[in-house]
Amino acid sequence: MYESLFNATTLPVLQQVVSFTQARHQVLASNIANLDVPGYRARDLPVSEFQRQLAEAIRQRDEPPAFRSPGEPETTLPSRRLEPVELEDLPETILYHDDGTKGLEYQVSEMLKNQMQHNMAVSLMTHQFNLLRAAINERT
Repeated sequence: MYESLFNATTLPVLQQVVSFTQARHQVLASNIANLDVPGYRARDLPVSEFQRQLAEAIRQRDEPPAFRSPGEPETTLPSRRLEPVELEDLPETILYHDDGTKGLEYQVSEMLKNQMQHNMAVSLMTHQFNLLRAAINERT
C-alpha cells in the first residue's frame, strides 16, 4: 500500500536525482583534489545518459499498467549505476599539464551546477513529504 502511495508521487524520481548528484559530487571533488597530480585524467558521470535513463524510466512508469496478478510487485524506477568516464577533450580550450582540457574553473562550475540540482531535488522531496504528512494528519 505504501509503495503505491510513494510511487504515485515524484519521490522515486527525486530519489534517483539525489543519488546521482551525490555520486557526481564525489567524482567532481576528486577531480579538484587531484588537479595538480601529474597524469591524472579528470572524470565525470555522463549527465546526458542519466537524463536519458531517467526519462525512459518515467515514460515506462507513466504508461497504462499492464495486467498484474494480485500481490505482484509494481515496477519501480531502475537503479542502474553509472560509472565515471574520462571527460571529453575539447580542442578549442587550453591544454593543461596533465594533457587535459578541463581546468579548475570548469570543475568548480560543474560542482556548483550539480549542487544546485541536488538542493532543488532535496527541497522538492521535503515539500512532497510535507504534503504526505498533511494528508495523513488530515490537515490542509
